[in-house]
Amino acid sequence: MIFMGTPLAGAFIIEPERREDERGFFARTWCEREFTAHGLNPRLVQCNISFNKKKGTLRGMHYQAAPYEEAKLVRCTRGAIYDVIVDLRPASPTFKQYFGVTLTAEARNALYIPEGFAHGFLTLADESEIFYQMSEFYAPDYAGGVRWNDPAFGINWPAPVQVISERDAAYPDFISPEEGPDHEHH
Repeated sequence: MIFMGTPLAGAFIIEPERREDERGFFARTWCEREFTAHGLNPRLVQCNISFNKKKGTLRGMHYQAAPYEEAKLVRCTRGAIYDVIVDLRPASPTFKQYFGVTLTAEARNALYIPEGFAHGFLTLADESEIFYQMSEFYAPDYAGGVRWNDPAFGINWPAPVQVISERDAAYPDFISPEEGPDHEHH
């Protein structure tokens, strides 16, 4: 596997290292030892898929709060997505910054997302499917989100949003811990 850092501390793009022959190729997409060697969380407790019928479907920006924060490995197994993460760790030097990358079935690339990040994606093709590997069990009482178009993050999505759930569209403005609930937005 090829681990490439991103501008956000602890987040990596991971590409398979192909071993090709006349049959095609073989590549490893996950290895506990390699993840540990790169300082990534190797815990794996659940795998999920997300199938999306239409291009322009946005899911996100989701996270799980402490003590059930999740590290995720996200791969697009059919179609293409623009995958986005936002650093929500107040002590991080990249707090409130976002990073986006196109993941495609053809490229077979993946994004490793550390604990403390919000995650979402926009489908770039009809019938796109995403495969998630999770470090923590789903805890609905600790699930939260930030709005995909919140000016606090300034995410530059590459295409218009055509489909979004009511829940994802209705997340309130993000308030930084240092701002507190009494901070006024203008």
